[in-house]
Amino acid sequence: MPTILKTILLLTISNVFMTFAWYAHLKNLGSKPWIIAALVSWGIALFEYLFQVPANRIGYTVLSLSQLKILQEVITLSVFVPFAIFYMQQPIKLDFVWAGLCLLGAVYFMFRTA
Repeated sequence: MPTILKTILLLTISNVFMTFAWYAHLKNLGSKPWIIAALVSWGIALFEYLFQVPANRIGYTVLSLSQLKILQEVITLSVFVPFAIFYMQQPIKLDFVWAGLCLLGAVYFMFRTA
């Protein structure tokens, strides 16, 4: 499997865990004390780091730090939007499209050959 594809796959898995660690407690643990939500989130975040750290190490062998960061942001939005719509039952907004277009601009500038 190509290095960039491994990086994308690992970062996507990492982002699924990250998104749940950061936001799922708002839906599932809203009635619990914040410390319970924090502990549960930290437990989920451990799995995020088990994928994120290797992904960044692998990706850094073929991408610059800036490219790696922009790739991460694109993946984050790609994971967050379906999570927000389907899991958190948030309305679909045109703002998701505008944010995505801004990220495409960032991708262009980070990955173009100067």
